[in-house]
Amino acid sequence: MTKRAAVKHRVCQYASDASRILANILAGILLLFLSSSTGHAASELLQRYLSEVPANALLKGAEAYGEQRSDVPVAPILKGGQTVGYAFMTSDFVGTTGYSGKPIHVLVAIGQDAVLQGVKLVKHSEPIVLVGIPEKKVADLTASYAGLDLRKEAQAGGSAHDLNIISGATVTIMVIDDSVVRSGLRVSRAMGLGGLSMPTAPTGPVVTLNPEAKAPQDWLTLTGDGTLRRLSLDVGQINQAFAAMPDPRARERAIEAEPSTTFIDLYTGLVSVPAIGAALLGPREHANLESWLKPGEHAIVVAAHGLYSFKGSGYVRGGLFDRIQLIQNDMAVRFRDKDHRRLGQLAPADTPQGLREIDLFRIPAGSAFDPAKPWRLQLLVHREVGPIDKLYTTFDLNYALPNNYLRTTAPPPASVAQSRSTQISDRETERSAKAALWQRIWRDRSLEIGIIALSLLVLSGAFFFQMHLTKSAERTFWFRMGFLTFTLFFIGWYANAQLSVVNLMALFSSLQTGFTWETFLLDPLVFLLWFSVAAALILWGRGAYCGWLCPFGALQELSNRIARYFGLKQLSVPWAVHERLSAFKYLIFLGLAGVALASIDEAEKLAEVEPFKTAIILKFDRAWPFVLYALAILGVGLFIERFYCRYLCPLGAALAIPARMRIFDWLKRYRECGNPCKVCATDCPVQAINPIGEISPNECVNCMNCQVLYQSKTRCPAVIKKLKRQGVLPRDAEPLDPIAAGVARKDQTVKVSI
Repeated sequence: MTKRAAVKHRVCQYASDASRILANILAGILLLFLSSSTGHAASELLQRYLSEVPANALLKGAEAYGEQRSDVPVAPILKGGQTVGYAFMTSDFVGTTGYSGKPIHVLVAIGQDAVLQGVKLVKHSEPIVLVGIPEKKVADLTASYAGLDLRKEAQAGGSAHDLNIISGATVTIMVIDDSVVRSGLRVSRAMGLGGLSMPTAPTGPVVTLNPEAKAPQDWLTLTGDGTLRRLSLDVGQINQAFAAMPDPRARERAIEAEPSTTFIDLYTGLVSVPAIGAALLGPREHANLESWLKPGEHAIVVAAHGLYSFKGSGYVRGGLFDRIQLIQNDMAVRFRDKDHRRLGQLAPADTPQGLREIDLFRIPAGSAFDPAKPWRLQLLVHREVGPIDKLYTTFDLNYALPNNYLRTTAPPPASVAQSRSTQISDRETERSAKAALWQRIWRDRSLEIGIIALSLLVLSGAFFFQMHLTKSAERTFWFRMGFLTFTLFFIGWYANAQLSVVNLMALFSSLQTGFTWETFLLDPLVFLLWFSVAAALILWGRGAYCGWLCPFGALQELSNRIARYFGLKQLSVPWAVHERLSAFKYLIFLGLAGVALASIDEAEKLAEVEPFKTAIILKFDRAWPFVLYALAILGVGLFIERFYCRYLCPLGAALAIPARMRIFDWLKRYRECGNPCKVCATDCPVQAINPIGEISPNECVNCMNCQVLYQSKTRCPAVIKKLKRQGVLPRDAEPLDPIAAGVARKDQTVKVSI
């Protein structure tokens, strides 16, 4: 065996052994997580936090807590021996899982009138969004829910209040908002507070849709028998409604038109009832409607004419129809553009010709809408009273299906009804609420999701056709610089979609407490990036993310490029030193994983070894020690390209462990690579090519630099040799790069010993 072959064999053996050891350690850590015990029981949670939070800190003037009830996990709040309210934990009633994968615990005091008296954030594990954001800011926002009237929330379907958001903590605040409102409603109904009550199983006849019902075919009869309902408002009624408001500005901006002028003439009907849909839409549109609706979904038609549009222009900008909403009991549905279709006309021959807006709106299956029960379409009317100020009032169009569309059946046995009601309350309702929350977040960020998806498609195309891309060094350079700029400014500083080793800790924690997809779907951009990372690990290894999609990695490389442009000397780390320093990131990752076995919270604090939150998420707007640490890493990176990626990044280490499992080896090499040619090895920006010419998948960031050199007609000896044989180049032609000729590099790189 030659000396070169022996060295190659030892390097491969060491790499294989190291990967096997790390994989075994990681598997052991995962098993320990899976075998760990879960958290407290619900009653224990409440008792624990009641002992930590004095009664008067939760409800002003309170003196003590009473004994926790056995039927509902609430505790009376006492003043002068009398019950003045009840304390409960949101996590005892609804899912409160944040992005960390662990519950966000909020302690709430509620009065006998179903008004929240005190709200206190007592425990969370949200380092991804809250590290660097003052704890007091989040606690104060949570406390601001005191005074929320849950009776109004029940009437408006949980949407009677404005949602305030803290930049950088959007998901966390939305989870807190959702859990406070929904748990408060559950407690109010269970305790009968404020006149609210739990939905009861039917004890009498059950009303359902009649599949044999027939609908009239003419407009006059459809409106006359209640199949279509109408709300007609004139200018005089609108002016009177605003004049009755306490704000005098409402009267000063009255509509200057004849009082009898039609403000809006609004019609609606439940077209998902087959007979009504066929009569109003006609055979063709009705068939389209049935193919549009999925099982459990319903649809209404809304048509109108007059001065006021029930659609407005808000849905064009944000996809939300903010002037109408459907309300049934305490459930509210706001319609978005994806649940909307325009209609040109309605089928009845005597349909009024002046209807300028005719639209279909879909009611999602998860909304718990019951077509057999009454509902109302609420119209929001606004009046501008200043440059940016508006006043609002609402009008209701009540709707109930006429009796001929309904039928009455016998109720199910009491035990069956009770069991079914319990299942809906405890399982289906919770599942649909969680799904509604993450779906709402995805809809709100649809533009960013589309841009990220398009960028991933572009990057995938570059990888699949990298040999075509890298034929031109200039084209490859500007494509890379452009994409890294996009990664830094859009993915990082705008979208805050910086992956972190803390994400992996959140995954382990969710496996410990019960894995649910909803936890990871709460941040759509991070979810998409992790999905792309999983796919890339199979195809290309860790470099697809580390080299192209990591905002902090992009910041390092771009700042280093700028430094070199201004002539800053680069430091070349000797291979033996580089090889040993590369092990530090694996030690850091294993250390964090080990600490996480004892305490996830402590591991998340130690994960501050990552400067991602300081430099990317918070844009250096943070306490000076964190900023100094991030700047120090970037400062060293001006002299040693991607210094942090090479030697300190625990996330890079975690991704490198499965990187050797990739299916394909896309990076092409020549037999001469490493012996005698050292061009690629010396030119690799992260020293991922060892002295014998092999590329380490654990260190490679897929920058494609070696593939540019692989095809270079001026720098690659193998290519030049081939061109000489073909007669394209003269026999005495030499590589332009001195390294290819075995000469030491004499550019702006200084070799140092570390």
